[in-house]
Amino acid sequence: MTALDLCADWPVDNVSAAVIQHGSGQSAIASTHGNTTRVFRLASLAKPMTSWAVLIAAEEGIVDLDEELPESFAGQRNCTLRHLLSHAGGYPFDGRTPIAVPERTRTYSNGGIELAAALVEQTSEMMFADYLRLAVFEPLGMQDSALRGSPAHRVWSTVDDVARFLAEVRHPSLVSAATAAEAVRVQYPTLAGMVPGVGRYAQCPWGLGFEIRGDKSPHWTGARNAPGTYGHFGGAGTLMWSDPEADVSLIALTDRPFDEWDTAALHYWPQLADFVLEEFQGQP
Repeated sequence: MTALDLCADWPVDNVSAAVIQHGSGQSAIASTHGNTTRVFRLASLAKPMTSWAVLIAAEEGIVDLDEELPESFAGQRNCTLRHLLSHAGGYPFDGRTPIAVPERTRTYSNGGIELAAALVEQTSEMMFADYLRLAVFEPLGMQDSALRGSPAHRVWSTVDDVARFLAEVRHPSLVSAATAAEAVRVQYPTLAGMVPGVGRYAQCPWGLGFEIRGDKSPHWTGARNAPGTYGHFGGAGTLMWSDPEADVSLIALTDRPFDEWDTAALHYWPQLADFVLEEFQGQP
């Protein structure tokens, strides 16, 4: 029995999963469950992918992470792309009208991510779906991935393609190593906030598009996961994380919305994480 065999107990119709081990300069899938070429809606796993495209745009000089956005665009002053990508801009869960000033709280926001994508779309003079495809999906060989709506939660993809993305984050080829490290570094570390569906935390660390585990408890990752673990889970019943200390990543995609089995998911997901780390941590 392998750790991923635990997925068979989940109350979902379909689940595909993979464990990735990241060696020195390369990544490889070490274990799988289900059909890893099956296409699922990723929901909020789209946010780190959208953010990666924004970081590419920043390195290309199309946008600037720390330049104040026009008030006519952002709806407020003193807001930057860095705020938007780290949920520190003060935007609501849905919508683009600010409800707080930047850096006041960690307010998880689809609207903020959508604004970041809209800026790239505006400055590149290219639909963001095309920019994401050309900048991220095609170079990484993510041939079964596509954005079909909001860049915050409407990407469809497969376990195999998500594995390619997590390999890129660990061993970047599309951005510099410094930019990749910044993406998974805590931004505005003192901010309190909420992870929707999980809990509210006095310190709610987030990177640029990636949630960072920190010392959140309870949490959807495992007790064995290091504080620097980064990733995301989605309302479609999906998750991905990478533990940089263990050099191990986990992807699990399902077709049952999180809010239909949230209590069970928050039992099964940490359980699986701990078993994965027990099985694969420290292996060559």
